[in-house]
Amino acid sequence: MNWYIEALKKYAHFKGRARRTEFWMFILFYNLVLFGLMFIDMALGTYDSQEGIGDISALYVLATFIPTIAVNVRRLHDVGYSGWWFLLWFIPLLGHIALVVMYCQDSKSGETKHGPSPKEPEVAAA
Repeated sequence: MNWYIEALKKYAHFKGRARRTEFWMFILFYNLVLFGLMFIDMALGTYDSQEGIGDISALYVLATFIPTIAVNVRRLHDVGYSGWWFLLWFIPLLGHIALVVMYCQDSKSGETKHGPSPKEPEVAAA
């Protein structure tokens, strides 16, 4: 849960890197909260089966839209890609598969143009 909250604290922080744990924990808790809110929408009668979302869950999706994109961009930075690769999401099947493959890759070691590796401890200046 801490990874999810940390990602939300970096609301519109598109620079830097997000390791696999941060990204996948964010995705896990995002979806758990979303499904919980959809269940509440169904219980309250605000769920629209044709749209596949309810009023409360739609507000949640809108409120977390920017942090979700930001954590995706930071994850792409961590594996050595530009954040613009996130636009593959708009290609229905192949784009989704390509992004999942990118998200599952290990972090690039050392410092990149997007910052130091979040996996490696910072070396204190002597």
